[in-house]
Amino acid sequence: MIQTLVAALMWLLVASLLVLRRRRTERSITYAALTISIAMTLNVSSIYTAVDAVLGATNIATLLADGALMIGLFFLARGIMKAGEYRPGLVRVALGLPALLISLLGIAVTFLLIDRGSTTTIFMIDLGAQPAAATYSMVVFTYCGIVVAAMGILAGRQYRLSDGAYRIPMLLLLLGSTCGVALCLVVLIMDVAHVVGDLDLMDAAGTSYGPLYLLTFVFLCTGLAGQPAVRYAQGRARSVRTASLVRQLDPMWRRATVVRPGLSQTEASASSMKNLETRLHREVVEIRDAMIDPRIHFGVTKHDRALLERAEGHLLGVTDSTSTRQGPERGRA
Repeated sequence: MIQTLVAALMWLLVASLLVLRRRRTERSITYAALTISIAMTLNVSSIYTAVDAVLGATNIATLLADGALMIGLFFLARGIMKAGEYRPGLVRVALGLPALLISLLGIAVTFLLIDRGSTTTIFMIDLGAQPAAATYSMVVFTYCGIVVAAMGILAGRQYRLSDGAYRIPMLLLLLGSTCGVALCLVVLIMDVAHVVGDLDLMDAAGTSYGPLYLLTFVFLCTGLAGQPAVRYAQGRARSVRTASLVRQLDPMWRRATVVRPGLSQTEASASSMKNLETRLHREVVEIRDAMIDPRIHFGVTKHDRALLERAEGHLLGVTDSTSTRQGPERGRA
C-alpha cells in the first residue's frame, strides 16, 4: 500500500513539474523525478511480479528498481546543486559521477553473488540473511544516504538565503532529506541485524521503516513541486498587479502624451506595448518626462504622484516579494 501511494505521489510530481517547469531549459529535476517514479513503480508488488516474470523471474527487477533510484537521486541532487553557487568539496565528491558509477558497479557485483531464487516481493526479508544480499542493500542505502545528506546540506543553505514563500519548499526539502537519511540508517541497521541473526533488533528497527519511507517522499515531492508552484503563483500575482497599474495609469499617461508625444506613439513601439510590463515601464517614463519638461505644463495631483510611485516600485520589485531580489543562490532549483 505504501509503495503504491509513493509511486502515485512521484507520478503526480512528474506531471506537476512538466506543467510548472515547461519553459525552463534545465531539466535535471524533471528527469530525476521521472527516473525515481519508475523505480517506485517497480516496487509495487503486482508490477514488480509482472516485470520480473518478463526478465526471467529471478528478481532482476530489484536491481533495476534500485539502480533507477540511485540514478534518480543523483540527478535530483545535481539539479538542486545547480540552483546555487554553494558547492562544498565533500558535496561535489558525493554527487560526482565517479561515486555513482562505483556504487552501481558495487550493487551489480554483489547482486550476482546472491542466491536469488524465484520472484519474491519481499526480497530482503527472504534473502537478507545472505551476506551478499546484506552487502548489496548496504551499498544501495549508503549511497542513497550520502546523496540525500548532501542534498539536505544544499537545501539548508538555500533555505537560509531564501526569503518569504521560497523558504517553504526549501524547508520541505530539508525535512525530506532528514527523513531520508534516517530511513537509510534504519535500513543499514536492519541489514546488519538480519545477517548476524538478531531478528528482534531487525523487527524493532523495521517499525520505523514505513513511516520514514512515506514521510521522505511526501516531503521531497511537495518541496520539489513547491518551488515552481511558488514561482508560478508569484508570476501570476505580478501579472495581475501589472495589469491593474496599467489600467489606473492609462488616463494620466494619455494626458501626458497629448502635451508631449513619446516614443510609444511610433508604430515600432506600439507593437511592443502589448507586453504589459513594457507598457507600464513606457507609461511611467513618458509621464515622468512630461512632468520634468520645462517647455510644457503637465499638472499632476497628489494621488497621481502616489500612483506613479507605486508603479515605479512595482517595476523595481519592491512590492513583488523576493522574486526580483534573489540572486543566483536564492533557491531557484
